[in-house]
Amino acid sequence: MLPIINNRKLRIGIVGCGRISAKHFEAVKAHNNDLDLKAVCDIEPATLKKATETYKVPGYSSLSAMLETEQLDLISLCTPSGLHPEQTIAAAKAGVNVVSEKPMATRWSDGLNMVKACDDANVRLFIVKQNRLNTTLQLLKKAISEKRFGKIHTVHINVFWTRPQEYYDRAKWCGTWEFDGGALMNQASHYIDLMEWLIGPVSDIQCMTSTYRDIEVEDTGVMNVRWRNGALGSMAVTMCTYPKNLEGSITILGETGTVRIGGVAVNEIQQWDFSDQKPYDQEIQNANYQTTSVYGFGHPVYYKNVIDTMRGETSAETDGREGLKSLELLIGAYLSARDGKTVSLPLEY
Repeated sequence: MLPIINNRKLRIGIVGCGRISAKHFEAVKAHNNDLDLKAVCDIEPATLKKATETYKVPGYSSLSAMLETEQLDLISLCTPSGLHPEQTIAAAKAGVNVVSEKPMATRWSDGLNMVKACDDANVRLFIVKQNRLNTTLQLLKKAISEKRFGKIHTVHINVFWTRPQEYYDRAKWCGTWEFDGGALMNQASHYIDLMEWLIGPVSDIQCMTSTYRDIEVEDTGVMNVRWRNGALGSMAVTMCTYPKNLEGSITILGETGTVRIGGVAVNEIQQWDFSDQKPYDQEIQNANYQTTSVYGFGHPVYYKNVIDTMRGETSAETDGREGLKSLELLIGAYLSARDGKTVSLPLEY
């Protein structure tokens, strides 16, 4: 049985104090009655110094030192994706629960090893999928769960964003296969997740990619998808949109429903038509929100589930096994693009 902590604050450390960590620090602050930030970790001296001064906690240049020195219940990994596996395994061996940013890993075998390590150590592994908690997508999930679309015929996803060369030049790991992954794995990871979370298990993937920036990985890709329920779909992704982020959208066409959620990051319900009516249809306009960030506002809500799970009051909405579902889609897409063939899932039997 997994341990439950319900008589004190949860002691947490943040590993990696760069771009995405701000969302985690905000979430920790929002839940200061339940979370006690104990330490931060980063290999860059200037970044670490800024974090320690800002949050008034000890700073460590190595995760091993932090795990040895601090008595932590939980760490949050805001590090390059390729580092998540070894850091998760190290934390698990130290008896510390893990919250990992997306994607959980850049290799399929590494993702499996992360789940196994946490199982063996009897600790929890949470994979951040905060976009699921956006109000627009929660309404869409509800409509799908109630089968309001009837049979879903086709699904299309666009991620038309921009990441100039300077974005990739900011660190050596950016734009590499080992540590980062490309547009599909990194920037569009949450949209890949929507394929399985909303529509169901995928059976077949066809993918092509291309690269325009000076990086190892793809910055543009297209996918064709067949779901096990018979629905067909497609996805178009590029980080080369001029001059700024344009669109993050999902369109679902079914026999009794049509929905399009767009905006820069699925933050606007632009079409909502069903053959039936439900009281929550009136909430559509209120569900729309303005955002200047593609990250959305779901991190504090996500952390609420982490806290409640650690307290034994609920179960994890996106644990390691849930994270493996989108990782499998990503690896399947890359295999298809590399080999020029259709890849069928599951990857392993």
